[in-house]
Amino acid sequence: MKHFPIISSIQKMVLYETKARYFIVGSNNTETKFRVLKIDRTERRHLHIVEDKGVYDKNEIRDLLAMIEVGNQTKLLPKTTTSNTSGLSIACCAFGIVGFVRFLEGYYIILITKRRRVAVIGRHTVYKVEDTSMLYIPNDTVRQTDPDESRYVKIFQTVDLSSNFYFSYSYDLTHSLQYNCTPPRAVTSRQEEPAKLGASLFVWGEVEEASSTDKTQHTPEQKFTEDKGESSNTVFGVKNIPTQKYVWNSYLLHNYEDQVHSDWVLHIIHGFVGQFMINVFGRHLYLTLIARRSNRFAGTRFLKRGTNCSGDVANDVETEQILHDLSVHSLKNGHFTSYVQFRGSVPAFWSQDMTKMVPKPPITLDLVDPYSNAAGKHFNNLLRRFGSPIIVLNLVKKKEKKRHESILQQELVSTITYLNQFLPSAHALHYIGFDMARLSKSKHVDVVSRLGEIAEYCMQKTGFFHNRQPLYCNELSPYRSAGVNSCLELNEACLKQTGMVRTNCVDCLDRTNTAQFVLGKCALGHQLFAMGVIASPKLLFDTDAVRMLEWLYEEKGNTLALQYGGSQLVRRIQTYRKASPWIKSQSRDIVQTLSRYYSNTFSDADKQNAINLFLGVYRPAEGGVSLWDYSAEWYLHHPEAFDYSDCNRRSYSQWWDVSFLKSLPLPYEEEFKATGDRQPMVIKCQEEDRRVNSYFEYYQPFQLTIYDELWSLTLARESIPSSAVKDSYSPFVRRGLKESSSSSKIAAASSSTAASSEGSTSSDDEDETTSDEDQDWLNLTVNKDGEDSHYFSFKEQFVSMKARYGVEVIEPPKVDIALYKRYVAIGENASAASSGIRVQSTPDLRSAQRKVTKLIRKSVFSLDSLYHVTPPTVNRVSKDIYKTYVTRSVNGAPPPSHSMLVSYEKYVWGAAGRH
Repeated sequence: MKHFPIISSIQKMVLYETKARYFIVGSNNTETKFRVLKIDRTERRHLHIVEDKGVYDKNEIRDLLAMIEVGNQTKLLPKTTTSNTSGLSIACCAFGIVGFVRFLEGYYIILITKRRRVAVIGRHTVYKVEDTSMLYIPNDTVRQTDPDESRYVKIFQTVDLSSNFYFSYSYDLTHSLQYNCTPPRAVTSRQEEPAKLGASLFVWGEVEEASSTDKTQHTPEQKFTEDKGESSNTVFGVKNIPTQKYVWNSYLLHNYEDQVHSDWVLHIIHGFVGQFMINVFGRHLYLTLIARRSNRFAGTRFLKRGTNCSGDVANDVETEQILHDLSVHSLKNGHFTSYVQFRGSVPAFWSQDMTKMVPKPPITLDLVDPYSNAAGKHFNNLLRRFGSPIIVLNLVKKKEKKRHESILQQELVSTITYLNQFLPSAHALHYIGFDMARLSKSKHVDVVSRLGEIAEYCMQKTGFFHNRQPLYCNELSPYRSAGVNSCLELNEACLKQTGMVRTNCVDCLDRTNTAQFVLGKCALGHQLFAMGVIASPKLLFDTDAVRMLEWLYEEKGNTLALQYGGSQLVRRIQTYRKASPWIKSQSRDIVQTLSRYYSNTFSDADKQNAINLFLGVYRPAEGGVSLWDYSAEWYLHHPEAFDYSDCNRRSYSQWWDVSFLKSLPLPYEEEFKATGDRQPMVIKCQEEDRRVNSYFEYYQPFQLTIYDELWSLTLARESIPSSAVKDSYSPFVRRGLKESSSSSKIAAASSSTAASSEGSTSSDDEDETTSDEDQDWLNLTVNKDGEDSHYFSFKEQFVSMKARYGVEVIEPPKVDIALYKRYVAIGENASAASSGIRVQSTPDLRSAQRKVTKLIRKSVFSLDSLYHVTPPTVNRVSKDIYKTYVTRSVNGAPPPSHSMLVSYEKYVWGAAGRH
């Protein structure tokens, strides 16, 4: 039986307020079904939420609000009074609830008041939070003020929710596409063993049916076994349990999520989401990049290094690259591929002292972990989520005159060596050391090419996810797609990624981003090859497709660097490719280095306090130590340091879970998706049900759609080739720097501006002011002399037909013009004479009319023309014949005449005489 993701039925909401309560009215996208939440405003310190279990239509919700308004009206005042006597008023309109938070006074509610579409995965839309509103719940009559409340509010709002926070109403952004396409194990197994169905599979205690009129309660066993001849359109709706480490509003939901229906809950991720379209001669492909930042051991650059005792590392980001054929949108029937990789700090207890005003603070190992307990927990979590093999790509320096980064290199090597002693050799950790910084300084070594070789090796080890079986033509090719053959629902063959590449340097920013781009470029080639788009999985640099991918990774790197390091990337992909002039790249690098140093020195402590407060690492309490009074926040992220007796130390040799061997090399999370503590919510309904029908959600056939605002059309405009494309429109043809697709790059620049932080530091602003190379890249401000100018030329914006399409419009020869004039004259002579309409003529037309032969009509329609038709006159004989024909059809044949009888007698006698 098929399974589909459940679509939230609450996508719009209005917050109404009275003196005693807040009423939140939520509706679906078409505003046909409504739900209501009631929040008590008389509670000073507790959050009291009551959900109305009923589902209302538009008329019912209007009556309900009218009843609430009448019930909360104050005493009627005279008509001359202009005061508002209504007891119900609109406080805010929103698209979702981020959550609830309390400091020292009462609770606040945080609402999403503005959203923007940034990507589409299948038919599932991904939105970026553009603006939020934070409202205090208790009314003024019960509020007790605290002097530190306003300070906590200010610190909390330092985390800008309008900067790189994303959500979706139907797609689980905390998991990979491979996980989301894998059906729950318990659901798929019920088809063969319906009698063993357990109620533990279903979060709400029973399978929710599509029909709301049937009030009979059934157990899950009965519902799956009572009807053997059920409709073939019956499907499962599944809502996954999100990965909490990537849900950044998990602390804000902890007092709210378990009290309401799941449709009221939004899980928000933090990181980066970007999408472009690759146009392959009319075949459109969506290229999507998603970066999920972990909320565990989260913070700023120098304040969060290494790992904690739970195995959570600093700057933990999971990156997923999705390629989707736009011919079919559906996740079930569409063509999808994805590739996942990971970045994170070196899993050891290390730090850098920021008290010393030096460019590179010394690295120190704070805690000796001889049995690699924390690192074992970290790699155990990776095996659980990604499977095996885990490939560790270490980019820190190996040899230095003065030991600095090499301390981490030696620590990581010794850790992996120790852990591999006890892990089965088939699933051992793979280590690859690559001194990227030293090799990049050599003029004779191409760092990116070396990384490309490593990327190809890693691709053959891990593979990628492909939701279809390999094409037959690819099986005949010498190239092979790596991965493990598996199956989805209904035994549909697919190819799954097993394991992943874990990349790290010291900061996991500049070098790591370039290495991940090279891995992504290699993966993109294999994805395109698997989908039958190209004949070889080899992609060249400086092609339109690779430049789109490079823009995505550049913007992702800039965004993550701003979040963790306080500035954009210091060394970009172009710097390591040595594709930009040395002076230009060095000047930009110096500016970004100074910006990062300033941010780390003066603002990181405040940012760290805000993150700790937002994520609930620190929770204010009356009489407790204030957040700003902590001399160091190390103990907040290491609570086990207060009591080592509570520290759950695992076996020194058995650092990995034995249960994972049941699924390896496939991820345990996917193979046992609906078991243990990860039981999803499941409903049983018809395929046409709006809760699972993504077609209605995406296309909205019963609503007015503005064609120009369609997301697919917006991306399609960005893929139009520029005037510089003359030889080929293929996105896989290598071009020079000035022959790139300018429209795609301009679109990428505008998209990157929206995707980056909306604060004072903008990604595009930095590029325009500190890098002349980017201006040449965009092909906007380059003169013939190579000097910069500050205007757009008319010729560049309105190009000729020859430059755009390769066909030049020229003046036709005189012979062709004369022939065309005679053709027009024939038409004028054939129509003007009979119609009586005088056509305005010119000397050339009159000359041509004299040279052509006038046509003589042979039709009885003598007055026929291009403008009207006059029927011909019918004579009396024809009318009599038609009248006789009609009479015979009504009255039958008349009696034969005398002459006909005589003729018939002669015929009969003649026939008799012959015999």
